[in-house]
Amino acid sequence: MRILRYCRLYREFLLQRFKILMEYRINFLIGAASTLVLQAASLLTVWVVMRQVPNLKGWTFDEILLIYGLVTLARSIPHMFADNLWTMGGQYIRTGGFDRFLVRPINPLFHLLADRFCHDGLGNFLVGAVLVAKSSAAVGIHWTPFLAVYLIAAVISGAAIFFALQLMTSVSAFWIMESVPVTQMVFNLHEFARYPLTIYPKVVSTLLTWVIPFGFASFYPACFLLGRPAGILPWLGPITAAILLAVSYRVWLFGLRHYASTGS
Repeated sequence: MRILRYCRLYREFLLQRFKILMEYRINFLIGAASTLVLQAASLLTVWVVMRQVPNLKGWTFDEILLIYGLVTLARSIPHMFADNLWTMGGQYIRTGGFDRFLVRPINPLFHLLADRFCHDGLGNFLVGAVLVAKSSAAVGIHWTPFLAVYLIAAVISGAAIFFALQLMTSVSAFWIMESVPVTQMVFNLHEFARYPLTIYPKVVSTLLTWVIPFGFASFYPACFLLGRPAGILPWLGPITAAILLAVSYRVWLFGLRHYASTGS
């Protein structure tokens, strides 16, 4: 019953958000389109690199596009539904606006997330879906129900990993007010996960597997879909995501207990 209540509440928040966005339709379209432009620039970089090195340690351009598409899909989900974590310090804690989350009869984290839907992420989701579809056709992946379910699970697990890392780092706003530099320092490492981890030194691939595990959002699922050997790692995404979610929520609760209002 509680889950259903929160689902209904989120639907109401989402409807109100879209009403606001539709009041400024040009801004809505520009925001959604801006991510397409940014992704086009990043993809152009990949294309230029692969023009010079058509075979990157055994990986072709289309195989790298699959990795790129998977990480873009995973990233787009928290971009849409959890982007408020980026602005928590400046927009809510610094101004004292966070206090209203504490006096309402719903979970403060849910309220923070539901308070804003970021439509810019729609563009990223579209780019990721197109890249996965195009690259999988180019490399000859024969989709079965099992592979389709695996893909969905991999994307959801990757999204959960992105969300957990964003939540864990944004909690620093309870102490330093502005958490964007901390979150960005960790988040920007996902740029490395757009390429095969095998092209990097061992320390980098280990970092992106066991410390800041963006590899489970892109490289390891791609290995499984392409039939490349990766041991048990392609199956560890959901477990990694579950552990990170549990830890990040504990970190959130710790920060919440130490939150002090602005006093204004």
